Amino acid sequence: MSTGLLKKTLRIFLKSNFSIAKRQRGNSRILSQWFKWLAPGLFVKRWLLLSAAGVLLSSLGLAIWTGMTPIFYTLQILREFLGWVTTILPNYISGPLVILAGLLFIFLGQNRSLNTITQVLMPEGDEELVDRLLTHRRLNKGPKIVAIGGGTGLSTLLRGLKGYSANITAIVTVADDGGSSGRLRREIGVLPPGDIRNCLAALANEEKLLTELFQYRFRAGDGLTGHSFGNLFLTAMSEVTGDLERAVAASSKVLAVQGQVLPATLTDVNLWAELADGRHIEGESNITEAGGKIIKIGCTPENPPALPKVLQAIEEADYIIIGPGSLYTSVIPNLLVSEIAEAIASRNIPSIYVCNIMTQPGETTGYTVADHIRAIDVACSKRLFDTVLVQGKSPSAQALIKYAQEDSHPVFLDREAVKNLGRKIILTNVMYEDEQTGLVRHDPMMLAQVLLQWYNKSYT
Repeated sequence: MSTGLLKKTLRIFLKSNFSIAKRQRGNSRILSQWFKWLAPGLFVKRWLLLSAAGVLLSSLGLAIWTGMTPIFYTLQILREFLGWVTTILPNYISGPLVILAGLLFIFLGQNRSLNTITQVLMPEGDEELVDRLLTHRRLNKGPKIVAIGGGTGLSTLLRGLKGYSANITAIVTVADDGGSSGRLRREIGVLPPGDIRNCLAALANEEKLLTELFQYRFRAGDGLTGHSFGNLFLTAMSEVTGDLERAVAASSKVLAVQGQVLPATLTDVNLWAELADGRHIEGESNITEAGGKIIKIGCTPENPPALPKVLQAIEEADYIIIGPGSLYTSVIPNLLVSEIAEAIASRNIPSIYVCNIMTQPGETTGYTVADHIRAIDVACSKRLFDTVLVQGKSPSAQALIKYAQEDSHPVFLDREAVKNLGRKIILTNVMYEDEQTGLVRHDPMMLAQVLLQWYNKSYT
């Protein structure tokens, strides 16, 4: 046999085997999808059976109402037809054939019905309907999680958590007075929507395009430059619905948000801080820019009332997560609402603080992990969590150099001091470095996985 003929034969052989394997994988996938429909808890099979029982009962009722005459004649015709069939084919052949025909009709009917429903509900066809139902069932059975914070830290956390539970409540600070939120707050008098917008986008299950639209920031236009579409949308919704709480609820429906996002309070809150050099700084954005060591932080009015839904979420929570985020301008402002701090302290459930990876210039310069914990304890005069999560691996040398130029360094873990504060330590690697910006961030998926693993272990 020539070399050319051998190569051609081998190519035909491999191609045929590849086609067979591909068909087998396709058949296996179809079979696998059908087996998924047998999983309990989908709330589909029971209603199909109920519908079949309804048809049977309706037929029986009709037979009773009409004196069973139609049923009698139908049975007579059916008996004669079956007798005629058995004269052609013996019953041990015709019986199984009729059963197979019936099963085939059931399979085709159900398959076509489910395919039609799938095309309507998910026209893009990127996921099977049964997979969507199974995911929905799993997420709805997830723990009731309350996440507290603000800024990019909280939204990062939420992106990971939504893969484990649909029962998420994000409690967000409304003390922001900088950027687009600050401008809307000063010019229109609404509560700052920026952090809420980020959390809504993080929990959104709607189309990617709609989420990108919500996060879109205008780059030109008189009065529009710097504003995000989501901020303007929430501001308009606040005016239409009457307050920020209703505006967030309406926006959550538009974005198909998984869980809920709640402002800590509907009161117009302003932060203030006392620095070690004696200065008294007012305004969230001014505190960071002041560049001093913060020794005390508070807000005006002094004790803003918490949103009732926030207190309800904490009361029903299985798990409370505080942070990550700017310590004094994202995390602590929520806890300055005394009702929130008291509600958290009263719960005997797993609670954890996610410590920042890097110190923040103007807020936590030189802070250790224990310093972060003390700041929270002092701010609310209560112990709110029993465990702290700390990044274990240090960032790369390039990242360290970049951050050092801005007087930012990794948060040092002082183990003994943390233990003396009565906290347990979870030391893990949940960090990633953005190659384009060189910034260090918590990885949403890794962080959520570690947090849920710890939560599950706390119950075993």
